[in-house]
Amino acid sequence: MIKRDISEKIKELRGKFPVLTLTGARQTGKTTLLKHIYSDLPYVSLEDIDNRQLALSDPRGFLDNYPNGAVFDEIQNVPELFSYLQGVVDSKDIHFALSGSQNFLLTEKITQTLAGRTASLKLLPFSYSELTKNANFEFGSYEEIVFKGGYPRLYDKEINPTDFYPHYIASYVERDVRQIKNLENLNSFITFLKLCAGRIGQIVNFQSLASDAGISHNTVKSWLSILEASYIAYLFRPYYKNFNKRLIKSPKLFFYDTGLACSLLNIENSDQLKTHYLKGGLFENYVINEFLKIRFNAGKNSNLYFWQNSQKKEIDILVEKGSLLLPFEVKSSKTRLPGLLDNLQYWKRLHDLEDSSILNLIYGGDEDVKTSRGNYISWRSIPNIDI
Repeated sequence: MIKRDISEKIKELRGKFPVLTLTGARQTGKTTLLKHIYSDLPYVSLEDIDNRQLALSDPRGFLDNYPNGAVFDEIQNVPELFSYLQGVVDSKDIHFALSGSQNFLLTEKITQTLAGRTASLKLLPFSYSELTKNANFEFGSYEEIVFKGGYPRLYDKEINPTDFYPHYIASYVERDVRQIKNLENLNSFITFLKLCAGRIGQIVNFQSLASDAGISHNTVKSWLSILEASYIAYLFRPYYKNFNKRLIKSPKLFFYDTGLACSLLNIENSDQLKTHYLKGGLFENYVINEFLKIRFNAGKNSNLYFWQNSQKKEIDILVEKGSLLLPFEVKSSKTRLPGLLDNLQYWKRLHDLEDSSILNLIYGGDEDVKTSRGNYISWRSIPNIDI
């Protein structure tokens, strides 16, 4: 088993909360991780029909089978169990670990019944750090990891991405999408999914997306919520606090795994990615995902935004740290071109910064270099960034 960076946080929080909830997309390794950390507790899958029926028909009797706690996998299948769990953990010194692949439903139930009683963590696919430092995988270029993505089965079973992702997408649509919302035409949803992949890194234009997908504006919002709920895609929010009104306030669209996005874009190998029109957007998506993994694996929420004004001046990532805003630009270029730092210099002038020490460009090269106009940070060095 490849060690997950979030493991230490789970072990720490286990002793502080009666319930720990771990969410994330299907096949990100939630079950394997919890079985390993909670080897002393029974594991119960609520995808199993017998377990699910017992939990639904007799929740108190079901919980009585686990007097010392348990790991309940895919807990979203029995949302009625949450209120009974509240009663158990309030009356006994006991611990349960819950996992699920539908974030919105779980968040709603936790807010209603387990608020203050559970630590909630998110597990995304493998990070670069986990694959290289914990498992000694090597990547000759960023295109290789962007194309392959981070789902554990790709590495554990040595499955080719072109074999893995089409089956994953089909399974996702058949299982999770239908469970969240009863869609009449799944082919339309797959078309919508592919159109979303084609808009990676772009400001979301709901009307344009609706027109291209042949669906209504409201359906676009509903389907985007499904993608967010199941950890397939997310809306990346702009930062506009304390700025004037001439700023972009619409979100950008990204995927939680670039390998999945590449499959939806019909990219069949990493060499093809090198000349693809969305190469820059996919690299930006990869970098933001790595930042999110650093935060989530430490048990923290996202503190990431982008910034863009009406003149198209943009900062790809703003990291909010207390009263500080740390700007990062992201460029797929493997060459350190001076012009790549122009937006960071604009930001410096806008905020009357005295020096360029906090101006950082993450690029596709392999060397970290400091200059008087900003820092070039290799994509390989992202795990070392303090965000």
